[in-house]
Amino acid sequence: MRTPRWKLLTYTMILLVGVITALPNLLTESQRAALPHWWAANHVTLGLDLRGGSYLLLEVDSKALIRERLVTLAEDARATLRDHGLADARVAAGNDGVTVTLPPGANRSDAIRTLHTLETRTSVFQATPADISIAPIPSTENEIRLALTPAGVQDRVNAATEQSLEIVRQRIDQVGIAEPTIQRVDNDRILVQLPGVQDPTRIKTLLGSTAKLSFHRVVAPGSESGYGVMTLPGAHGKTEYTVERRSILGGEHLENAAPGFESQTGQPIVSFRFDGVGARIFGNFTKNNVGVPLAIVLDGKVLSAPVIREPILGGSGQISGQFTVQEAQDLAALLRAGALPAPLTVIEERTVGADLGSDAVAMGAWTSLAGFALVCGFMVFLYGLWGLIADLALVLNLILTFGVLSMLGATLTLPGIAGIVLGIGIAVDANVLINERIREETRKGKGAFTALDAGFRRAYATILDSNLTTLIATTLLFAFGSGSVRGFAVTMGIGILVSMFTAISVVRVVMEALIRRHRLKRLDINPLLPLIRSDTHIRFMRGRFLGIAVSLFLSIASVVLFVKPGLNYGIDFKGGIQMELASKTALDLGTLRTQLSALGAGEVALQQFGDKAHVLVRVPRQPGGDAAQSALLDRMKAAVKTVQPDATIERTDVVGPKVSSELATAGISAVAVAIAAMFVYIWFRFEWPFAVGAIATLLLDITKTVGFFALTQLDFSLTAIAALLTLIGYTVNDKIVVYDRIRENMRLYKKTSLREIIDRSINESLTRSVYTSATAFLALLPMAVAGGSAVSSFAIPMIFGIVVATSSSIFIAAPILLFLGDWRRRRRGRSAVENRTGDDRPSAPATVSTP
Repeated sequence: MRTPRWKLLTYTMILLVGVITALPNLLTESQRAALPHWWAANHVTLGLDLRGGSYLLLEVDSKALIRERLVTLAEDARATLRDHGLADARVAAGNDGVTVTLPPGANRSDAIRTLHTLETRTSVFQATPADISIAPIPSTENEIRLALTPAGVQDRVNAATEQSLEIVRQRIDQVGIAEPTIQRVDNDRILVQLPGVQDPTRIKTLLGSTAKLSFHRVVAPGSESGYGVMTLPGAHGKTEYTVERRSILGGEHLENAAPGFESQTGQPIVSFRFDGVGARIFGNFTKNNVGVPLAIVLDGKVLSAPVIREPILGGSGQISGQFTVQEAQDLAALLRAGALPAPLTVIEERTVGADLGSDAVAMGAWTSLAGFALVCGFMVFLYGLWGLIADLALVLNLILTFGVLSMLGATLTLPGIAGIVLGIGIAVDANVLINERIREETRKGKGAFTALDAGFRRAYATILDSNLTTLIATTLLFAFGSGSVRGFAVTMGIGILVSMFTAISVVRVVMEALIRRHRLKRLDINPLLPLIRSDTHIRFMRGRFLGIAVSLFLSIASVVLFVKPGLNYGIDFKGGIQMELASKTALDLGTLRTQLSALGAGEVALQQFGDKAHVLVRVPRQPGGDAAQSALLDRMKAAVKTVQPDATIERTDVVGPKVSSELATAGISAVAVAIAAMFVYIWFRFEWPFAVGAIATLLLDITKTVGFFALTQLDFSLTAIAALLTLIGYTVNDKIVVYDRIRENMRLYKKTSLREIIDRSINESLTRSVYTSATAFLALLPMAVAGGSAVSSFAIPMIFGIVVATSSSIFIAAPILLFLGDWRRRRRGRSAVENRTGDDRPSAPATVSTP
């Protein structure tokens, strides 16, 4: 029973690395500055919900990108046909392609060969040879269709997203925001997190502006040009300009741009300088077009149209347009960063106030410490001094979890804290299983080392099975979730993996050392005050019909509640605008509703949480894109101030319909896949009756939890989906512990009836089920009571689900297994009799077969 020295060294190194890596998280910024960079750089950063800031999810407008490409393709086709003597051909760009109509008498085959030269051209978007497909339109004799290939569109969107990512990063850097997070998500989306930015209006303007600068020759209205003409509005909407469609020069040749002031009028301007190629093109044009107005166009609007008085050969110029100082600064920053290849649309926006972030940090710390203290105290209450070893394992589990998060450079969010707290509650499960097994072996008369070895060995398979089911749920949560929900999955998953190491390896070494040091002959693990007798003989299967009947009644009632009044769907699933208000005094809901309804934004939903001084306000998403949402937010803030001047806007969320539908689909898919994965795993590890029993019970548990959401009208959001997925893992975890004991007893008592085996197994695993549920309950209790709105929709239903899962393991899952086992036994018995009768052999009594 001596642990090999190499194992001890390995365990020591792992713990030492974990402590060293986690240490910077306990230090302040100034203290970390004194550490070596490789050490100080590894620490967990706080998410926006803990320090305040803005979260923006941007999407590349692929339709605009394709539309612009088709316009460019039409212009190239028109120029190519004109150069080959087909100037009379009509070229029109549509939504999905370009149509070329040849004049009478033109050879369509020759025109197609001419247009094929476009495939090898390189546009400003760097088209690939597979970008264009050219084919005659079968129903006509003089029309040709040019279209973009799917592969070409995909490559173009991918390249545009990568280019946009770099430009967004440069624009944010130009503004000077500290520690921004800018990363690509999915194929055409960019995530921007801005710590400390409470009002992202200016940032959204910077990021939403394409900043495509071009210079066009102004022509007289009604006149024509060989390059085509178009009418553009002025920047302030007062004047329209007719300009040549073809640009003389684009912003890609800008070398620098800087804000300044006009020397004579003192008005803000933007000075610019071209690179060598741009200076030569600009100089040649101005030399040949003295006296002609030149339009300076930004994103389809004419900033100004000065008349060329003399050739501009130095490659420099200036843009004036009735700018404010900040507008000139922002325009210069946009031009320096470069033009976006396509517009970016804000499809999701979330803002958290700094005060709310600091309150969340304090609340998260206190509720976590309270939960941790309750769990540690409960373990001492259950196992006396041996419970202190389990508490040591919990402390090491917490340290190693933060060490791993630090090495990953993870961001800690409020749901992430909830994941750590719940992980602590579930981590105790392994210690409870081990201690209860050791107590069983001790009662059989085994010595200290023998009982210790048997206890760890018998508990190992159960610990592995139960934790793997929870890991399946957290993995699916990470795969289908987003943002802070993924943070919850990461912290909980890491905590579970670490707990398996601390409980199985570290705890065993410590217990071996204590037994050896004190030369214990018998390993007595006794509670300070027994809660459940170890020799219970409750006949649970006698109440199986009542248990199933009550469960079905509650599930049917939950379905009725789901229909009416239904779930209180959060903004994640409905889309729209949500504000969280806080005030020093109670908020007048009636006056507030009247004031907000007068804005004409649709149905206004108000919900108090915590107390009467905290209110959630929801309105539907407005038509008109991001600008309409921002305008409504400003009007809502003004209306709130009118009703309650001391009210503060703690949080704002804007979610578009596309994002909300994706989140709803992902949530439903995650729950469905989790249930299927659990079914497959249990069938693989046990047998199909076990899998059917577990999944049937799981569905009943989920139904009741959904009914609980409908009854309490808790916010049903992504956090609620996280709670459901976690409950799926937890409830299957609990069933597996009971099933594992049933399977073990079936091997030991082969001649005992299945009903007796199930009753015996439930009695033997009763203390584990109750104690583990109690620890998870205690870990979440402080967060449910004082956690705030951000985690209440997780902690409260989790507590309800823990109670349901524990009772269903005894009164639902086990009876279903008994019914299936008896049915299969009777069926095998009938098959055996029929086979013997068919063979004309004398029949013998059928043996009892159990699953």
